[in-house]
Order: sequence, then structure tokens, then C-alpha cells
Amino acid sequence: MESFTERAIQVIKSIPEGKVMTYGQVAKLAGSPRGARQVVRILHSMSKKYQLPWHRVINSKGEIVIKEDESFHEQLLALQSEGIEVKNNCIVNLEKYQHQPII
Repeated sequence: MESFTERAIQVIKSIPEGKVMTYGQVAKLAGSPRGARQVVRILHSMSKKYQLPWHRVINSKGEIVIKEDESFHEQLLALQSEGIEVKNNCIVNLEKYQHQPII
């Protein structure tokens, strides 16, 4: 049986270019609806190792929540380079850009 971490990594890898998912959405699809904070941990510790598109995961309000300036701008620029409009430099329209995988 796959672990939550393995399932979350697969969900994150499946987010297509030009789309985003929320931390909670990833957690729910990976089998733990209350595991959003664990998704944050996975992104923080495993993005480089598994080449995860970490920039495509945002909060449930559609916001970029990274506080560290360099990483914030890296995420902002990565989203914009994929054609995602980011309002006020931190808000993504979830109705337009949220990936809704067919399960």
C-alpha cells in the first residue's frame, strides 16, 4: 500500500502546466483530507529530490503564501510564465486556474 507521501507526490506531479491545486485538495486526493500541512512539509522537503512543480500549489483562498521574498518571487514568476494571471502579486483565480482531476 502506498503511503500518503507517495500519493501526494503523484498528485503534485500530475498538476498540468497552467493550472494550480490547493494544499487541501492535494491532501484530500492523496487520502488525508486534513493533511494540508503535511503537503506543505512534502513540498518543502522533497520538491527538489522529486522535481515537483511546487509552484503550482497554493492555499484555499488562491493565494501564494510563501513569506520568504526570493521563493515568493520565484513562485510568482513561475506561475506567470505558465500563463496564470496573479492579481495583486499574490492571488490566483481558482475558478479559472484550479485543476480538477477526474478521479
